[in-house]
Amino acid sequence: MSQQNGRYPQTRWNLTKLLPSAEGPAVEELIADLEAATAVIEAFRPQLSPQLSGEEFAQALKAVERFAEIAHRLGSYGPLWFSENTQNQAALAFMGRMEQLLTQAQNRTLFFSLWWKGLDNEAAERLLAYAGDTRYNLEQDRLFKDHILAESEEKIINLKDINGISAMVTLYDMITSKFVFELEVDGEKKELTRDELMTYVRNPDPEIRAAAYQEQFRVYGREATVLAQIYTHRVRDWATENLNLRRFASPVAVRNLANDIPDAVVDTLLDVCAEQAPIFQRYFQLKAGWLGLPKLRRYDLYAPLNNEATKKIDYGDAVEMVLDSFYQFAPEAAREARRIFDDGHIDAEIRPGKRGGAFCAGILPTLTPWVLINYTGEPRQVATLAHELGHAIHALFAAHHSVLTFHSALPLAETASVFSEMLLTDRLLAEESDLNVRRDLLADAVDDTYATVLRQAYFVLFERDAHRLVAEGKTMDELNQHYLGQLKQQFGDAVEISEDFMQEWICIPHIYHTPFYCYAYSFGQLLALSLYQQYKEQGQSFVSKLLKILAYGGAASPQHILSEAGIDMADPDFWRSGFKVIEGMIDELARA
Repeated sequence: MSQQNGRYPQTRWNLTKLLPSAEGPAVEELIADLEAATAVIEAFRPQLSPQLSGEEFAQALKAVERFAEIAHRLGSYGPLWFSENTQNQAALAFMGRMEQLLTQAQNRTLFFSLWWKGLDNEAAERLLAYAGDTRYNLEQDRLFKDHILAESEEKIINLKDINGISAMVTLYDMITSKFVFELEVDGEKKELTRDELMTYVRNPDPEIRAAAYQEQFRVYGREATVLAQIYTHRVRDWATENLNLRRFASPVAVRNLANDIPDAVVDTLLDVCAEQAPIFQRYFQLKAGWLGLPKLRRYDLYAPLNNEATKKIDYGDAVEMVLDSFYQFAPEAAREARRIFDDGHIDAEIRPGKRGGAFCAGILPTLTPWVLINYTGEPRQVATLAHELGHAIHALFAAHHSVLTFHSALPLAETASVFSEMLLTDRLLAEESDLNVRRDLLADAVDDTYATVLRQAYFVLFERDAHRLVAEGKTMDELNQHYLGQLKQQFGDAVEISEDFMQEWICIPHIYHTPFYCYAYSFGQLLALSLYQQYKEQGQSFVSKLLKILAYGGAASPQHILSEAGIDMADPDFWRSGFKVIEGMIDELARA
């Protein structure tokens, strides 16, 4: 397969397919198109009534789709440009200008969404027959029927968010992306980004692992009061809008409805994760023995079993490994993933000021997604590459849908990404005969499964409590103590937790950007484990089932998509079955 992949250099991405530049005729022409699309929607206002004809409704939906296409293009360029360098003033200015323009345009067209949500069920059902591929998007909109406000109030909220909570979250990104971390390794003092620093938590030297975490908390700790205050405002804003005004039953219910996942299913998922924590506690006790330690410290959680420094993997080799694992599963998956590189839509460089972490941004069905990673050469970065390319494949397989329905719901959005990581791990295991290396690979996989399932579930358990504690007027120190208590509950007697980890929560961007997002990782990983088990049992006959799930994108509810695959997400035993797969991996390690 290597001759099919070729080699790709580690480069910055190219955003010109989105916009040729931040200034000039192309931008101004698109802004004019936005104005024209807004005016077309506004012209439908006098016609809107329960008696609207199906043909007129279909025409209005075409106008809404056109508006969304332009808005996605204008609204996405700034954040992607900003993520290249979070100190870029021009990117910030562009992003601010577009936010203002788009909010004004959205406020002018808001009436259509409010009319649709407020329509009686009989009229809505009649019109849905004319919705085509946008049907599920419209059905999902109506889930919020009981939570809409008056048009004037909705407009005020949109305007408030630009210079309110959205600005606060941008400040969080600017502050944290500017951090420089210092670490002494082999007598040399290094200045590192956070992504570079976190590679050392997998270092064979326990002192370096501890020093890396301590440095993270030292640097974040200097701004802890400010960062905690930003979080407090995020939580208060969430409560003011969603609990006080929109009358949601709980803070997490907002995310659940947006995901179209019943509250009871999310509660079941989180309860099962907490219930199954002893599976990972057992693993950490075994790992302490393998490392010759009486007990793991939290610093040692991701310690490699091999005491020698991990060999770096060249970026070109990493790309080839990932594409090859895709090819072995389904050649069309490899073909779609390759488009990311061929179109120059991946930013894999390490640069000061660049946003940390990794993400995939699928902007429009007609555009290849953009992928950002910070590739440092560690083996886990190969898994990160596979993960983000899995997201890209998901978007590309769903590219035949409307702009309104090609994005999958958040919990299903992790399906392809986690599945892709597992394909990579199995490919590496199949090629490796050395028992020690195989053990290392399996341990890495269990480490990552912990990080994706249990760690993320406990973030959400913390968030649920934190939203309540902030409402009760609790301080940052009280939030810290609560977080520390939950860490001790999560790890039981298996891991020693030092006091500095009490501030770990302020280092988690998701709880600022997208409250309660993180259970999507637990959902997606456990779902992918179940699907992967089916793949191992069924072989190539399973491939079409997974590709069908991916091809849905967001054109059907999670309930519909999963029930077609024979999965009942309300059944706690389904989630427990995912933990049984994890337990099997740990059993295999214990026998090694």
